[in-house]
Order: sequence, then structure tokens, then C-alpha cells
Amino acid sequence: MTTPLLVQALAGLSAPALAGAAVLGVRGRRERAGAAAGAERLRGRIAELEDRCAELERTASCDPLTGVWNYRHLQLTLDREIERARRAEHTEQAEGPRPLAVLMLAITGFDAVVAEHGRARSGAVLRDLAQRLAMEIRRADTLGRYGGEEFLVVLPDTGAEGAAQVAERLVWSVRRHLLLDWSSGPRESRPADGNGLTAAAGIAVLPEDGTHAAVLLRAADRALAAARDAGGDCWRLSAPATDTERRRADRSEPAGRTPDHGPDTERDRPGAPPATVAGPRDVLS
Repeated sequence: MTTPLLVQALAGLSAPALAGAAVLGVRGRRERAGAAAGAERLRGRIAELEDRCAELERTASCDPLTGVWNYRHLQLTLDREIERARRAEHTEQAEGPRPLAVLMLAITGFDAVVAEHGRARSGAVLRDLAQRLAMEIRRADTLGRYGGEEFLVVLPDTGAEGAAQVAERLVWSVRRHLLLDWSSGPRESRPADGNGLTAAAGIAVLPEDGTHAAVLLRAADRALAAARDAGGDCWRLSAPATDTERRRADRSEPAGRTPDHGPDTERDRPGAPPATVAGPRDVLS
């Protein structure tokens, strides 16, 4: 067979192979494009599911009335921060645990709001006030509804002095916050003596007042009762928990209220917010 004939024969034989290769190439590109599109859809679905999970977790951790963290989230956060503070004593070779403050805040005066506006609107007032209080703390802090008109603030890396500054600012904000108004006319000016609401705050600090959640909550509750006994619109620092209270907390007894409260460290009523900041009993639900 001559060379031209051989070339023609080879060309005739390779044409189907080339055509098949082209078809396979097109099919491969389609399959790769389909796989990429499928992977993209899968990533979008995963992101959607993650967003839904985050929303469910947030909903489960938020108080439905006020929109701030609920009691369950406060418990988990306090336990986590106490463990972190106590762990630092060993990992950072410190002389003791890192400071951690717990601030219990009780608002009074809502009976008049309920009587005037009803429970639904009073709930809106409480929500608005809670959102305002949440703006007065650092991002690292945690504010949640402890129940009714009581709130709890967890302040990591904060000692007594810093917690006192936060307490002053929160008490001042409750008294001076401009409450919601549903009147159709012009809004009335703020009363000279406040909005009719006041707050009392009790502070407990780790490790001075205890190194367990039950002890700290009990100490903050004692200090809150002392602030109430003083007339409210003020804050108090707790005296350290007694050995008996520490042993009861270690036996996992609930941190309930104690009937007798003596005066703890005092501070006069604040007339204005401090320049710097370190950083539930359902009635309306």
C-alpha cells in the first residue's frame, strides 16, 4: 500500500475515535458542571440549615417577652464563666481565680404601669427597658431576665469596683429612661423626678463572695435585699458568704432568698451616670 493510501486509511480509522473523544469530552465537561452545581446547591443547603439551627438556638436562649437572654442561658453562661475564671488560676499561674462579678437588678414601679396600660402594653415597656439596659454593658457581658422584673448581669473579668460602676449606670438608666408612650397627642416631657420606675441592685464577686454559682447568686440576692431595705434606687455589695452557705451550695441546694439581711457596703443614690463603665417571679409574662 502506497503512502497516500495509508494516510487515507489511517484518517478514516481515526475520525470515529476523534469524534468519540469529542463526545466524551463534552460529556465530561457537563458532568463536572453538574457536579459543581450540585456542590453549590449542597453548600447553600448546609448554610441554610446552619442559619436555622442558629435561629433555633437563639430562640431557645432568649426570653420571649423582653428579647434578652433567658434564665437557662444565664445559668449556662455563669457556669462557663466560673469555670473559665477558676481555670485561669492554674493555667496563668495567678494567685487566684480571675475576677467575675454577678449583678442582680430588680425594677420596682411596674404595678402602676400595669394598672394604667394593661399587661400587654406593660410587657412592651419592659421589653423596651430591657433592650436599653442591654446597651449599657460590654459585649463580653451577659444580661438576661432572671424572672418578672428582675435581671441578672454576668460580668467577666470585672471586680467590685467595675461592677459598682455598671450598677450605678443601670440604676440611673432605669430611673431616667423615657418610657413608651401610646398617646395620640404630643409626648409629655420627662418628669423632673424620673419616670416612676426605680431599680435596686446587688453585687457579688468571685472569689470574695464564693466560687460556685449557687453561692454567688445567694450573695447577690442578699445584697439586692439590702438595697431594697435601703429604699431602692441604689446598689449594694454583698458581704462574703458564710461557711454554712458555702457547704449548702456545694451540696447543690438551690440558691433561694434568705429571710434576714443585714446592711452591706453602701453607696449613695447616683444623681447622674458615671463617666465610664467597666466595660425571673413572672408578673408580666
